[in-house]
Amino acid sequence: MSVHTEEQGSSLDTVKLVIALALLMAGIAGFYYFETWQGEPVSVLLRVLGLLIVGGIGAVVALSSHSGKRLLGFMKDSRLEVRKMVWPTRAETLQTTLMVMVIVLILSIFLWGVDSLLGWGVKSLLGGSA
Repeated sequence: MSVHTEEQGSSLDTVKLVIALALLMAGIAGFYYFETWQGEPVSVLLRVLGLLIVGGIGAVVALSSHSGKRLLGFMKDSRLEVRKMVWPTRAETLQTTLMVMVIVLILSIFLWGVDSLLGWGVKSLLGGSA
């Protein structure tokens, strides 16, 4: 019987995640706060760059925590799995797309017919005139 112990994040990891969240919130607040600086409008490009820089620093801080390192490991493993996938050829993709379109067309005609039949039946039962 094997005992599986999970690594628990320390309080330092919690502090890192709180700092990362605070940086993200500060970046968003700064984006809107610096819409004008000393009465002059500030370029949107500069505000977006500032937001990206502060958000990037927050992401680095978050990824340095235990949870962030686990996320990075998961992303690396996912990338390896995607590389193992066998993607369909162009011909297979076109054939599948054509089949889906044909089936959708057939089903839409069938549902239109059922709807028309039911509509005719309801009108007949209620005594409506066409």
